[in-house]
Amino acid sequence: MEVATPNSQLPPIPGKRYFTIGEVSDLCGVKTHVLRYWEGEFPSLKPMKRRGNRRYYQREDVLLIRQIRALLYENGYTISGARQKLLDEAHTPPPSVHPLEPIVLNGHDVAPLVEELERILFILKC
Repeated sequence: MEVATPNSQLPPIPGKRYFTIGEVSDLCGVKTHVLRYWEGEFPSLKPMKRRGNRRYYQREDVLLIRQIRALLYENGYTISGARQKLLDEAHTPPPSVHPLEPIVLNGHDVAPLVEELERILFILKC
């Protein structure tokens, strides 16, 4: 049985906009057929498909794949458990901004505005 490399030992993600499935496989230490399988198991993993059904992953996809990989290979989650964990994280509101000092911009405290924007983003994300 092959031992999975911890995420901390994976190569850095290059500053490219799009990655092929082969590149993502190398960057995440996951075989291509596993990536295709995960696309069906994790609704949030949706690479762009272009001509000839070729997949193009973006940086966010690579980060998500690394997160899925860590849940499955390092933390021992089942696929359904990992899927639920990702769903729970997506529906958890971000921590509110409670700075020790007010956030001041042009002489105005914008902390309440930041909190309101965080709330709106959370609602839109759900």
